[in-house]
Order: sequence, then structure tokens, then C-alpha cells
Amino acid sequence: MTTTELELRDVDLFYGRVQALRQLTLDVGEGEIVALLGNNGAGKTSTLSMLSGLYRPRSGTITWRGKDITRAKPWDLVRDGLIQVPEGRRIFSTMTVHENLQLGGYQTGDPKALAARIDEVYERLPRLAERRAQQGGTLSGGEQQMLAIGRAYVGKPQLLLLDEPSMGLAPLVVKQVMEIIKRINDGGTTILLVEQNARAALRIADRAYVIENGRVSLSGPAAELAQDQAIIAAYMG
Repeated sequence: MTTTELELRDVDLFYGRVQALRQLTLDVGEGEIVALLGNNGAGKTSTLSMLSGLYRPRSGTITWRGKDITRAKPWDLVRDGLIQVPEGRRIFSTMTVHENLQLGGYQTGDPKALAARIDEVYERLPRLAERRAQQGGTLSGGEQQMLAIGRAYVGKPQLLLLDEPSMGLAPLVVKQVMEIIKRINDGGTTILLVEQNARAALRIADRAYVIENGRVSLSGPAAELAQDQAIIAAYMG
């Protein structure tokens, strides 16, 4: 039986008077890939931003590994291994690939451990090794996404939050990025994946939730949802 790693219970999130999340309840099990699906404005990115400590819910609780993190600070969450790859990659475009990766481990405090972690990224993502001295802004979209994921990996995530990693990428590159995510998960990292590309997400996920208007409308094993006619019509075309 899978141990629950992350729990959200009856979470309400507001931006001023605008309610973004409504009684949101979901679980992520240790070692799982869980996908969050939904249209623009459904509340997917708001969920990840809240989990990263950037916004605090008005009500409800968030528990990670048995600890209440509802009001935790972002830097404390990163230190403890809850790390997000934001939508749009947000790499440092004027810094080299290697410098971007070094920043991913800024809380490590051990130069040898940081170097070993970066070497591991280069081993897993040889394209980044080839471009280690190249400025991030000169990379292709797919390479920038690999760099964003690699930078997060250097921080040694226990729970990796991925926000739209396939956005703007060609189908072949999307496949490569999803394979990278699956390999990271196979190495023991739990992943919460926000995606509009439902077909790609459900292919690698264990379970999935569909969010509409800030609340869960449907959930279940990814393989079952991939065959659900409502999901196919709404998100797969």
C-alpha cells in the first residue's frame, strides 16, 4: 500500500475577493506521479504556487510527510525538498547552463555534494553537459525545459512540482521531456504534474485529478481516465 506523502484537505484559496480554489482535496502517494488536469483558469497553477508557499489558503490544511505546511515559508519548503519547476521555465537567460545548475543547489552548503549532484544531472541529461558553458537564453525551448528540470533536480527534491513542462514544445520534444520526468520518478522522486497535454500526462502518471473552477471534478487511475470519454472529449480532442 502506498504511503500518502502530500494531503490537501478542504483548501480555499483567494486572490483578494476572487476565489481560486474551492474545498480542494487531494492526495499524492510516496513515489507516485500524480497529474493535475484542467483548462486555463481551473486552479492548477494556483495549487502549485500555494504548495510552494507563495500563497496561503484562507482555510483548509496542507500536510506533507505528516507535517502541517499550510503556512510554511517557501525557502523552508525548498530546503526540505519540496521544489517547483515553474511554468515558462524561468531560467536565468544570461547565465550559463552550469551557473543555472549551481543556483539550483544554493542551499546545499557542501561544494563537493553540489558538484556531484550537477555531475548527476549531466549524466542524466547529456545535452546539458554539451552546453554547460552556453548561456541559458540561447538554448532551444526543449533544452531550456531540461535545464529548468535539471536545476530543480540539483536541489534534491523529495516532491517535485512541475507546471506545464510541455508548454510550447514540439511533439517529439514533449515525448523526451516526459521520458525525463518518468526517469526522475523511477529514481524515487514523487511528482505532482500540472499539464494541459492530458494525453502526455496520463501516459506517465499513476493517478490524476481533473480540476474545474477550483475544485476536483474527477479523479482516478491514469489508465482509466485516459479511456474516459468525457476526458477524451474535453482534453484530448
